[in-house]
Amino acid sequence: MKVVYFGTPEFALAPLQRLLETATYQVLGVVTQPDRRRGRGSQLSPSPVKALALNHGLAVWQPERLRRDPELAATLRSLAADVFVVVAYGQILPQSLLEIPRYGCINIHGSLLPKYRGAAPIQWALYHGERETGVTTMLMDAGMDTGPMLLKRKVSIQLGDNAATLSTKLSHIGAGLLLETLQQLGQFHPEPQNEAEATYAPLIQKSDYAIDWGRSALALHNQVRAFYPHAYTQWQDTPLKLLQTWPLVPEVAAELPEPLQPFVGAPEASSAPSTVVELIKGWGPVVQTGKGRLLLSQVQLSGRKAQSGWDFVNGMRLAIATQFGGMSSLL
Repeated sequence: MKVVYFGTPEFALAPLQRLLETATYQVLGVVTQPDRRRGRGSQLSPSPVKALALNHGLAVWQPERLRRDPELAATLRSLAADVFVVVAYGQILPQSLLEIPRYGCINIHGSLLPKYRGAAPIQWALYHGERETGVTTMLMDAGMDTGPMLLKRKVSIQLGDNAATLSTKLSHIGAGLLLETLQQLGQFHPEPQNEAEATYAPLIQKSDYAIDWGRSALALHNQVRAFYPHAYTQWQDTPLKLLQTWPLVPEVAAELPEPLQPFVGAPEASSAPSTVVELIKGWGPVVQTGKGRLLLSQVQLSGRKAQSGWDFVNGMRLAIATQFGGMSSLL
């Protein structure tokens, strides 16, 4: 089966790698986003999918605007591909391209459709505290993740999962589900999506990263892991990224690391949200929120390396009654 692969970020690597390792499939080439400037030095860097494709000697196309590239459309048409596989490519394929391959275009989407259609399904599932998500393969149409569904695979979300770990899990599950889907092409009765159940996962904005200590501990934990590694508060007017947290609340007590479970029963402090109310040796500071207490177990000050919450306590000589959000104090 001849395949053209559309994909860009790390989430799209495992499915492409699986195709390359399976003799049944011939990957004719890869369509990915143009090289972008990344990192502190703003060096022009290829997408992860492009790097993998070049390592395997594949043809690579990088249109700035897929809809406005008739030359690429003609090239893709000339390849006579059986199927296009699309995984987190980053642009919507126009109808003229969807109609090219014999079996249509198959998309791997990181949610249980019709929930979380859009650009960031993994992040918003975490943000909203979902306990289950999954991967869906679908036959693409011209809409945003609206095509009829082919196969699904469910995955439980653990309290310690973040966007990076969950993305890795779903990528590998999606790779297997893709092969199952391709093996059954021509035999499916695609299932239309129920529009009444559709929800959306929009592009993430920088404003989504800012911590509001008036929210509950569980909501803040979900925000930190959803937008990992970008959620931040303020420490003495310096941005402090929160990389890992644990909500010390009864609703999730059984899912906490065992050494932290005794701290769930501590009485609710009368301190204002954003105030450090306890220091757990070996773990880090516990901060009062609008509801419940949140342990900061890994943080990163702007311009510095990530560190454990306990190292931050010792390095900054953090004291109980310290406040985050620009109102901090030292011993």
